[in-house]
Amino acid sequence: MSEPIRLGIAGLGTVGAGVLQLLAAHGERLSRLAGRPIQVRAVSARDRSRKRPIDLSAYQWTDDAVALARSAEIDVFVELIGGEDGVAKASIEAALRAGKHVVTANKALLAHHGTALAALAEENGVALNFEAAVAGGIPIVKTMRESLLGNEITRVYGILNGTCNYILTRMEEEGRPFAEVLEEAQRLGYAEADPSFDVGGTDAAHKLSLLASLAFGARVAFDHVYIEGIEEIAPADFEAADDLGYRIKLLGVALKTDAGIEQRVHPTMVPKHSPVAGVSGVTNCVAVDGDFVGSVMMVGPGAGAGPTASSVVSDVVDIARGVVMAPFITRAGELVSYERARMRAHEGGYYIRLSVYDRPGAFAKIAGRMAEQEVSLESIVQRRPRTALPGLGDRGEPGAPTPVVMITHQTTEEAIRTALEAIERDGHVSEKPRMMRIERL
Repeated sequence: MSEPIRLGIAGLGTVGAGVLQLLAAHGERLSRLAGRPIQVRAVSARDRSRKRPIDLSAYQWTDDAVALARSAEIDVFVELIGGEDGVAKASIEAALRAGKHVVTANKALLAHHGTALAALAEENGVALNFEAAVAGGIPIVKTMRESLLGNEITRVYGILNGTCNYILTRMEEEGRPFAEVLEEAQRLGYAEADPSFDVGGTDAAHKLSLLASLAFGARVAFDHVYIEGIEEIAPADFEAADDLGYRIKLLGVALKTDAGIEQRVHPTMVPKHSPVAGVSGVTNCVAVDGDFVGSVMMVGPGAGAGPTASSVVSDVVDIARGVVMAPFITRAGELVSYERARMRAHEGGYYIRLSVYDRPGAFAKIAGRMAEQEVSLESIVQRRPRTALPGLGDRGEPGAPTPVVMITHQTTEEAIRTALEAIERDGHVSEKPRMMRIERL
């Protein structure tokens, strides 16, 4: 058997401990499959005294992650620290400059600095692998780097955040408000004490920016992603979706359009019969549309010690086998800067919920505003929700607001937003109109 491949692991939280446990359980078999021994030589973390589920006495301890990254005692630096800057970025840069291969699960860092780090890896002839950075245990990066190379990718989309999917699933199944389900998710450990990164859509947007680069040969451009979270979704929206044959999911979608590359993360109504509609709880899914393969969907755990460690170790085994390729498939110097497709140019169907004052001429005025923007309505329903909407008061009162749901035919975001802004200014609605995109998957 060849010389061992020596690992230095920085970050010993849930994922770092999971990697050590996986290697302890399957190290001998993985070494045979890799054709050389896989050895952890040194580890690093902020708190040496913290209790962990694995014995660290067999590994050299290094307080300084950057020093570990440069160490002559390792061949592969495994970064599991997290964060878009700081020690995570400094240690990865140090490892690449020292000619060390890098494996990371850090989607935030790659979303902000991925193109520059890819160039640094290529300049030094080493790997920068990040399977664990997108959708946890789902091998989507490897699939796009290898199995789908024969295709021109036209769209990639999916459920990219398990916290949001869990919350939306519970809201739908139990008719409970967002705040209440979020509190439950925090209690169960599915949501952080500060959940804004997840529920606000940022986490999913980080992952989407990496998928878009892989799919379209484009420079990583997190700042080009339109982001909308799930905080404003109400039980009444789930009731309307159910009546209309839809489910609500937080989707990340990247696709080529005539106006450029469109990247967006937002709550979406998807048909109940679509595969993505059936993905519930903390599970993630990613779908890729290719010109020859058609549509391929992968479903699995998007986070957690075991699934994420599985992806990290898969990247290590590739390196041990001598597999080194451009991190984003296309070499960094050839990744294109692209025209950002404005969200107001987006085309599709829309769900709209209004709280309309019961006044003569109100509905006619609303319909007129839609007609001014050439928005064609597929359906308009005045409905009494099963769950009370805030601010609707007693519907028996003269002039009290009435909930109205509209579904549009294909139109543009520009037209919808312009019409809704005019409707709100006209004063016939008691609260800001609620709009959600419909994705015909």
